[in-house]
Amino acid sequence: MKQPIRFYPRVEVDTSPCASVVQAGGVMLTETVAVTGLATQLRAAMRPWRKDLAIHDPAKILLDLALTVALGGEHLSDVAVLRAEPGLYGLVASDPTISRTIDALAADVGPALAAIDTARAAARAKAWALAGADAPDHQIDAQHPMVIDLDATLITAHSDKESAARTWKKGYGFHPLCAFVDHGTEGTGEPLAIRLRAGNAGSNTAADHIAVTRQALEQLPGHQPGCGRESGCWFVRTGRARPTTS
Repeated sequence: MKQPIRFYPRVEVDTSPCASVVQAGGVMLTETVAVTGLATQLRAAMRPWRKDLAIHDPAKILLDLALTVALGGEHLSDVAVLRAEPGLYGLVASDPTISRTIDALAADVGPALAAIDTARAAARAKAWALAGADAPDHQIDAQHPMVIDLDATLITAHSDKESAARTWKKGYGFHPLCAFVDHGTEGTGEPLAIRLRAGNAGSNTAADHIAVTRQALEQLPGHQPGCGRESGCWFVRTGRARPTTS
């Protein structure tokens, strides 16, 4: 049986005197990447953008950025948190290498995002399958559908950021529309899709709602017999976000 790809070292507990790992909480994230097969799926998806003889795999770079955000990072330079713990996160690319990789993907944004979404969907299917009765899609049907929440939010950004615009709250930045799986607990949810929009984008734009809903549905595992768009197993609920007025 082929072993899954591990971009991150396997960390073990050792009571003997040894170097400590400050970001021990990151073990849960790196193990999730391994167990769900996200590393394997993303590496395959990013193969067209991997240069010959490249040291850093584009998939590893994207995962490092995701881990940086999960650990509280807000800027590219915050990836230094990972770089400082090679025993946990392995080899981390330099900031210029990360920037060049993002530029390469941005130059081919449509296919790149589609490839990333495919890898995410496969990893989510594996995660939900492992979750069993705790998975969001466990025993859902028309009477007990899985709820997908759509809601918009404001993100402040400097005016020199691409596509940033003035918001209805007199700020400046973006107004992305998000889709989450409702886990039934206040304040919790699993992000399925996010549609980046300028700060003056109207939150009640039907086209945006349709687009992000389609993206969200494509992220749902299709392993459950008889459950699909036509069966009523999924219920989309829109939020109360106010439309922007620039």
